[in-house]
Parts: sequence; structure tokens; C-alpha cells
Amino acid sequence: MPTRLTMRAMIFEKAGQPLKYSTLPAPQPGKGQALIKVSACVVCRTDIHILDGDLQSPKLPLVPGHEIIGTVVDLGAGNSILKVGDKVGVPWLGFTCGICDYCKNDRENLCVNARFTGYTIDGGFAEYTVADQRFCFPLPDVYMNPLGAPLLCAGLIGYRSYKMIDASAHKIGIYGFGAAAHIITQVAVYQKKKVFAFTRTGDNETQQFALQLGCSWAGASTERPPEPLDASIIFAQAGSLVPKALEDLDKGGLLVCGGIHMSDIPSFPYRILWEERIIRSVANLTRKDGTEFLNLAVQVPVKTQVELFKLPDTNEAIDKLRNGKIQGAAVIVMD
Repeated sequence: MPTRLTMRAMIFEKAGQPLKYSTLPAPQPGKGQALIKVSACVVCRTDIHILDGDLQSPKLPLVPGHEIIGTVVDLGAGNSILKVGDKVGVPWLGFTCGICDYCKNDRENLCVNARFTGYTIDGGFAEYTVADQRFCFPLPDVYMNPLGAPLLCAGLIGYRSYKMIDASAHKIGIYGFGAAAHIITQVAVYQKKKVFAFTRTGDNETQQFALQLGCSWAGASTERPPEPLDASIIFAQAGSLVPKALEDLDKGGLLVCGGIHMSDIPSFPYRILWEERIIRSVANLTRKDGTEFLNLAVQVPVKTQVELFKLPDTNEAIDKLRNGKIQGAAVIVMD
């Protein structure tokens, strides 16, 4: 590997500004890290929250992007988990300390010293990135292409959200039918669940997409489902959906908020929470989630729908995602 290797990258410098297309030195892997030649990286809704300043503690300047697929091309010092040539995926969770109470109790997703790919660690909107080898997932060959990239966040966070639901739940609602929803719907249908998809009002195209994936019903988020639901997941960022989703639940139902950021939740009458309905959030992921989900994805098998963009067109991909013009996932691919 040449010592003066350079790379093309998209740089985030200030909230509210578009990413800057730049050429800069490629990173060097430190102890326990791998240098990865990126082949694809998804544009996630979380990237938009970072760019808009909703998530207020990014490393600056920053290379965003945290759903990365690539090939290991160099290794840092120390014992290696990986080897040069390995095909890996890199997720949002990029480092945990292993010593805090959360880590010691198998809750590394809540680690007090956690670091995150594309937020506090430079990510995948670049030709190269470095990652902690412990947080790289070996990928089956079937997913070593742009179609596999959405599994690294949309799939993993969707899976962790879905895991919160009791296995006995049969009627499951999904609000916000984007990248995560279209993946976890396939898992739920595979497991013989009835899935009810809620989309933006008038979005007939996405409703038809949901039905094609096996959903039992699809309609606007303002509509009532044809029957009370056992559980629901909100992937949309609109806090206003929480009272509505509670009203759609049956007694004892669970509502999971699956995003890292949500607008304020309006007040609502206690009666729609009563009868032992539950609201909970999902934070990040664990490596166990990743191993479980990637094994399950092959069994289903999960198939993703993507729209591909070149690295210089990343801002275009961001705008399309922001405006609801992406069905499935927007994926940045390197030349």
C-alpha cells in the first residue's frame, strides 16, 4: 500500500451546508484497525440528522456514512481478527470500551464511551475508511455488492427494533416505509406475521411496493388499520405519529420507536396508553444483533431495493432521500 495514498471523499464541515467533494490523504490503520477500500455506502436518514444539526456532537470535519461494504487492504499493528482481502461490512456502532457497566452486562449499544461510524469516526462516503476490526462483520458473498449495503444499518436497526416485539405478536404495524421497513417486512413475512404498512398520505407507489413485499394491508399513516395491532414500529422521524400509533394498538400492545432522532411527541390522553400499552425506544445495535441478523437475512433471503449514485452525486442522493423520493435505499458506489 503506497504511503502517500490519496482518496476522494465527501466532507461535512458545518450544519446546514452540503457536503464538499474533496481529495485528501487516505487514513492509516492504527492498532487493531483495518484499512478498508469502500465499494458502497448507504445514505441513511441519520446522515441527514447529522447534516441538519439534529445530532449535535459530530467530529468536524467529518466523512459521513455508516452503512459500508468494502475489502480489507491493510491492517494496523496488533493481533488481527481480519486478513487482507476479507470482504466486510461496517455498521453505525464503531467502538465500545468493554469496561463500563453497560458493556459488562451485554448492553454495548448503550456504552458510555461508544464511538459511531460517520459521526464521531470518519465513515464511508470516501474511497477508503478505517474501522475497528472488532466492529467489522464478515459478509456472505451474496451481499458483497451495493444491494447488501443497506443491511448494515437499515437492516440492523430494523432488526433490533423488531427483536423488541414478543415472538407471539402476529399483527405488526410499520410506520414510515423506507429502507429499514422494506427489509424487516421481509423478515416478518418470512416468520408468518401479518404486516400493516403506513406511508405518507397519497403515496400510492410505496403502498403498492409494501403489498408486493407481502404486507397484508397498506395505507396512509392517518388511516386506521382494518384490525387492532399487537405491536408497531415507527421508523419515520415524526413524533406526531406516536399518539396515532398508540390508538392503533390492541390492549397490551407495544410501540417501538426505531429512529435515532424524532421530532417532539405531542401530548396525548392517558386513555390511549392505558390497558398496558407500552412505548419504548431503540438505541444503536450490538455485535450480537449483527451476527444474528446477517445469518437470518441469508435464510429469508432478504432482497433490497436500491437507487445507485456515484460519490460526487452524494448531495443529490441526500436531497432525494430528504424529500421522500427514494424507494428503498440510496447507495453511493465507488468507481
